[in-house]
Amino acid sequence: MLNNPETGDQKKSLTRLLLIVLGVYALIIIILMFYWSRDPGLFDVAAEARQLHGQASDPVKGYITTSTLIHVMETLLEKPGGYLSNDIAPPGVLLDNIPNWEFGVVTQVRDLARALRNDFSRSQTQSTEDPDLSVADPHFHYDNDSWILPSSESEYRSGIEALHRYLARLSNVKEQDAQFYARADNLRDWLAIVEKRLGSLSQRLSASVGQARINTDLKGDPAAQQSTVKPDVIMVKTPWLELDDVFYEARGSTWALIHFMRAIEIDLRDVLEDKNALVSLRQIIRELEGTQEPMWSPIILNGTGYGFVANHSLVMASYISRANAAIIDLRSLLSQG
Repeated sequence: MLNNPETGDQKKSLTRLLLIVLGVYALIIIILMFYWSRDPGLFDVAAEARQLHGQASDPVKGYITTSTLIHVMETLLEKPGGYLSNDIAPPGVLLDNIPNWEFGVVTQVRDLARALRNDFSRSQTQSTEDPDLSVADPHFHYDNDSWILPSSESEYRSGIEALHRYLARLSNVKEQDAQFYARADNLRDWLAIVEKRLGSLSQRLSASVGQARINTDLKGDPAAQQSTVKPDVIMVKTPWLELDDVFYEARGSTWALIHFMRAIEIDLRDVLEDKNALVSLRQIIRELEGTQEPMWSPIILNGTGYGFVANHSLVMASYISRANAAIIDLRSLLSQG
């Protein structure tokens, strides 16, 4: 039986059309992957606060810090591609750098939101916590990769709405229940959390080349004990496939922290000047800004410390370590009378 020439031509045409559609789809996916992989730039915290405030008078204490927290979360959700950590379809599911960047941002947001709830909004330990901040805090601590029922985005937006309510009450002179206490002890407590975050990131980044570390877990206390015994020398090395994950988590964490530090510089300026610590805070910001330099390499290079090829993780660790050292000095200044 002879084949129908027209049927064969139709099959070839359909095959050609299918290949063209798949090619166009693949091209679109690749373009979106490159576009969505660009992390957002820095923004002016004072300008964003003025735009949100919309009044001629200067905003009250704590307004810029809270509005910055809001704008950081809104940027996380509204950047190109939106929130990608819980995507289940291309191109979002094919990306891992930006989801790790998002996790770094979310970590800093959670820490500051909890500091607002537990410290900055309360005059003493026996004070009642702010009702809106007590809502915002758990919403930001929701799973960062939940796709549905509920999604991470919906939980985070609920937290943002609660922060907006707190901000409206804070700026209302007739509303005295909402407060932000610009005190040295509140700032010192939040910086203690930041210090631990940056210290952990610095260690993980430094482990990109592998290190033999002396076990100092129980130093300084002869009576100290721990659950299980560790060897005196510990070998630490970040797996090769996780190098870019740690790098972009650190980049996202420091991106958020730069904005929070800039906001704190404005809201707690009097406290910092009284402690002669304003320059120390600005030095922290300067070091953190170094972590946001443009990435010209398409991949995270992992050369040895003095090798021919660069090691991006060690460069990032250097900036973070210097910022962390400056935070330790700042906390010392804030503790002085």
